[in-house]
Amino acid sequence: MDSYVVMRVGSERYGAHVSQVRSVERVGDITPVPRTLPFIKGVMHLRGAIVPVIDLAERVGLAQVSADEERRIVVADVDEMLVGMVVDAVEDVVQIAPESVEPPPSVVGGLEAVYLRGVARLGDDLLVLLNLERVFSAVETEQLKQVEKLVYG
Repeated sequence: MDSYVVMRVGSERYGAHVSQVRSVERVGDITPVPRTLPFIKGVMHLRGAIVPVIDLAERVGLAQVSADEERRIVVADVDEMLVGMVVDAVEDVVQIAPESVEPPPSVVGGLEAVYLRGVARLGDDLLVLLNLERVFSAVETEQLKQVEKLVYG
């Protein structure tokens, strides 16, 4: 069985493999970084580290994240770099058998299949499993690394 952190973005529910998720944080102070891609919201200080923060909804082309008390930042290890992703809520950690994960259709909930690891049934709902390495293109990953370099010098 694999474990996934269930996140809500708008009305959609997504899963990130628990092995990539480092922590779930309340949305705090995010310092904007000039001349970055629109979905890169800035950086945050987290236990001695500076972490770039993105708006997951904006990155994948969904409706903007609502501004309420449930919003969280999911800090994940993506391509050997910590990245914070703003989501509407973190709902649960679930166990999913690998054989119950189906290949993703070409588009699910506005996301192209390249972003997806697969789709799993969770009760009556579908859980879209994110492939976090693919959420960012090589250019975007490089820009996130440049943000880190700007901060660390």
